[in-house]
This record gives sequence, C-alpha cells and structure tokens, in this order.
Amino acid sequence: MQQDDTDEQREIEGGGQSSGIPAGDTLTEREGEPTAGRARRHWRESVITRPGLDDRSDVFFAAIEMTRMPMILTDPNIDDNPIVFGNKAFLDLTGYEEGEILGRNCRFLQGPQTDREQVTELREAIARHESIALEILNYKRDGTPFWNAVFIGPVYDTTGNLLYFFASQLDVTRRRESEQAFQQAQKMEAIGQLTAGLAHDFNNLLQVINGNLELLSARAEDERQRAYLTRARGAAERGAKLTGQLLAFARKTRLAPVPVDVGSCITNFVDMLESSLGRAVELHLSLRRGLPPAVVDVEQLEMAILNIALNARDAMPAGGLLTIATGKLHLNGDAAARQLPPGDYVTIELTDEGEGMAPHVAERAVEPFFTTKATGKGTGLGLAMASGFVQQSRGRLEIDSIVGKGTTVRMLFPIATADERAAGIHAPAPAAVAEENRPVTGAHILVVEDSPDVLTLAHDNLVDAGYRVTTAESGDLGLKAFERLRESDPVDLLFTDLVMPGSMNGIRLAEAVAAIDPDLPVLMTTGYNEELVAEGPLRLGRDVLGKPYRKAELLDRIAQALSNRRAGTERRNVSEFGAAEE
Repeated sequence: MQQDDTDEQREIEGGGQSSGIPAGDTLTEREGEPTAGRARRHWRESVITRPGLDDRSDVFFAAIEMTRMPMILTDPNIDDNPIVFGNKAFLDLTGYEEGEILGRNCRFLQGPQTDREQVTELREAIARHESIALEILNYKRDGTPFWNAVFIGPVYDTTGNLLYFFASQLDVTRRRESEQAFQQAQKMEAIGQLTAGLAHDFNNLLQVINGNLELLSARAEDERQRAYLTRARGAAERGAKLTGQLLAFARKTRLAPVPVDVGSCITNFVDMLESSLGRAVELHLSLRRGLPPAVVDVEQLEMAILNIALNARDAMPAGGLLTIATGKLHLNGDAAARQLPPGDYVTIELTDEGEGMAPHVAERAVEPFFTTKATGKGTGLGLAMASGFVQQSRGRLEIDSIVGKGTTVRMLFPIATADERAAGIHAPAPAAVAEENRPVTGAHILVVEDSPDVLTLAHDNLVDAGYRVTTAESGDLGLKAFERLRESDPVDLLFTDLVMPGSMNGIRLAEAVAAIDPDLPVLMTTGYNEELVAEGPLRLGRDVLGKPYRKAELLDRIAQALSNRRAGTERRNVSEFGAAEE
C-alpha cells in the first residue's frame, strides 16, 4: 500500500466496507481508455474489509458477471501469482473455459509477437505493487492475436497486506488497425507527393534527351552511330515508362475514365494475359454477369491487372492456378474502415496459389521500389502503380496473404452514377440488336442471346436452314422485339439463353412471352449444369438445349418444337413427386 496516501486522497464506500485511491494523473496519456477520455476517477488501488471469493451472493458479484468488460483477479500470495477469478466476459474475450485459466499466470496470453519490453514493464509494476495501464498484443485460445488495453491495480486488506491484483481488459484491435492504416496512408501520401515531383522533373529531362537523340538520329549516316543512338533512345523510352509508373503510383496519371463492363474488359484482355503468364500458370475466370458498370480508364485497368497477374506468376515459380473473379460489394457501416464512402462497388480479385507474404511484407507491398524479387527481376512498381490507379479511380486496393497458401489482391471501384451511365458502357462492339433479317420462306424465330459471337452463330445456322430470324442481345430487347413483331410478322418460336445480364433472364422472358401468347413454343439454351436448369425451366415444362451444341442438334430441337406446335401437342405437367430414385 502506498505510504504517502492521505485521508483526503482516499475515497470510502459502503460505510467503510471498502476504500480506494482515484487514478488522478498517475496513469500516462499514451494508453487507450475504455471511457473514451482521460480516466481519473476510477480507483488505481483499493482496500477491502472482507477478503475471499466464496461469498458471491450480492448484486456486485452479479454486476461483475453481467458486464461486458473482461476482468480477472490474481493472487500474489500464491507462487507465480495465478488467476483465481475470471468473469464471463474474460472467457468470451480469450476463448478459454474457466477451468483452463484458474491457477495459471497470465503469461499464457502472450505469444511470439508480444512486446518483451511491455511484459517487463508489467512485471516491474507488479513487483512494486503499483497500478499500470498499457496496450499489449495478446493471443486468444485459437491463436488469434488481439490488442489488449490492460489496467492492473493492487487490492489490500485493512492492515495493508496485499491480497490480489485486479485487471481489466478491452479488445482495441479495431482501433489499432485503423490507426495503423491511417499512418500508412499518410506515409504513402508523402511518398506519392515526392514521387510525383521527381517524375515531373525527370520527364522534362527525358523530353530534352529524346528530342536531341531524335535530331541526331536523322543526321547520323554511320551505321555504328545509328546503333548507338537507337540504344540510347530505347533507354530513354524505358525511363519514360518508369516515370509513367511513378506518376500512376502518385495518382497523377491522366486518366480517360468511361463506364466499363469489367467482365467484358477482362474477357477481351485474356489472350494477352495468358501469353504473358506462360504455360506454367493456369488462368481461371470467374466473372459475375450483369454487374453494373464501373467508371475506369480501360488501358490503365488492363495494365493494373497485368502487373498484379505477373506478380502472381512470379510467386508461383513451379506454376499454379491464378483466378480472376469479379463481383459486387455493398459498403455501409464498414465503409469508413476501408476509407471509402458508403455505396456499391464492383470488385476484381486476383488470387494465386503462391508463396504468400508475411504481414510486414504485405504492409509494404504497394510502396514504390519495394520488392522481394531478386535483382533484375522487377522494379517494385507493379503493385504501387496499380494501387495509385485504383485510388485515383476513387477505389481501394486490398491485399490478403497467408504464407504458404497464396495471395488475393482485390480492387474496389465505385459503380457508375446515372449521369456517368448516360455516357454509355464501354464494351465490345455489339452485333445488330433486334435486327430483322432478309425475308425467306419458313418459320420466324426470335433468338435472344447476350454473347455477340454465339448470337451470330445461331443466326447464321438458322438462316442457312431456311428460317427467318430476328435477334436481340438481352431479355428486355427480346420482349420489345416480340411485341413489335406480333402484328406485322408474328414469331413462331422463341430461342433464348437462360442466364443473361439485366433485369430479365431467359426464364422471365419466357414467362412474359407466355402471358401474351401461351401457345408459343420456347427453347432455352445454357452452359450450366443440369441441376441448375432443373430448378428453373424444367420445373416449368420448358425445353432446354445444353451448350455447346452442334448445328444438327440445334436444328433438330427447333424442328421438334415447331412440329409440336403445329400438331397441337400439349406438354404434360411435371409431377411434383419427380421420378423414382434409389
């Protein structure tokens, strides 16, 4: 017990049943406070009149067990100062059961990354019977690390004998991570400003160098001189490319953003990706259809994807699988933690099966010129450039990596606003939409397919077979074409893809058409497995043609559907019980 405590300092509660000394200014400002401000009134040490833990019948014990603040008591009078009480919140925090903590020193919460100096500070304060508050990295039962805001204070009896040490904990991991992210962002911003200034000045120098080399090249007559100049100009061009990457990292690149269908962009770019990655890397695409457009610079997006993919290739020296996936993400309450405004985002993820990165390496992965590759194997600007481009596009680049398992690099881009969409979506040039082809004898078929190449193939096959064909590239356009042609040139059969982007897939299109013309035959096509199809069109009695299909199969199914209509054949209703199964 502190010998210099005065009666004025000590607070007495319960008519003398307990007393304590307020913390006041004795605890430093550097530690986090659960009260979200400077804590001065809580006791830093206390005196009790009834030692022991056997009486647990009063409301105060109930409050200790009901609070969400983790608390423990240790007994310094027993060898190794073990835990003698832990409330339910402490068990929830650490994942341990009561029988696993009682009788053990608190050091079992420490782990490989726990700061040894902080551990020493704790031990010295306990040895001096003093209170202490600090934040230390602890580990839960399952090995998960967490930042623990710890307060420890002594508990005495009325004669001044030390009975217990009281400790409260608070998981402050989320705050610590936010602080680290903010500090990293400030650091990267400073590096970016410096880099942009250097790149700007260097570009001016390169302009002079390139201009003069070009003049000399025009006047050089000797072949050896021309060879020297050609090598010099090549080096200058590589320098210009380097400054371009630096400017991309610094978010100073001139972008030409347009509303982009990222799935189409990746599909058009896949051939170059495969040739760049080599045969040892297997490329898998998982592109979600019907995503809203994102406003990005297509050329810079392709360059960012390529740089990330090349990093993935280098992380898999023996080869492996690289998956590129797209999706949609809605940020609401977690938007601030990702330093983005709330809203909807399009995501592009590249996942490899490589060596992975340790946390301290992943933290620096987007810094310019930071690389773990051997000399000459990379500039360390690939991820830096990608990160700068994503941020300049109002998005975010994230890295999830586990050593020995691989890395996922995720790019988030905000979806296009209504005004931005009005400018149009950047995608491959579409085939003719809702186009009526030359009139020929035969039935009139409406073909609805969102893939221009597949649509063109189906159109040509059917026209060659003598059918009249109208095409549409979406369910909405298909329905409009059907309604427009109903009076002038009615459709005899609808041939539609099952899964299409937009508000109307093949099933909804078939239902809308059936509401207008219940007798119209419908043939659907899909590349999905039978289980998926069975839950949709087959339950509705629809015919389905699987992809890929041959021309003969297409014509046979078309003829069969039309023949059934002319014969007035009605399809039976599918039994709700289904076929017998073993």
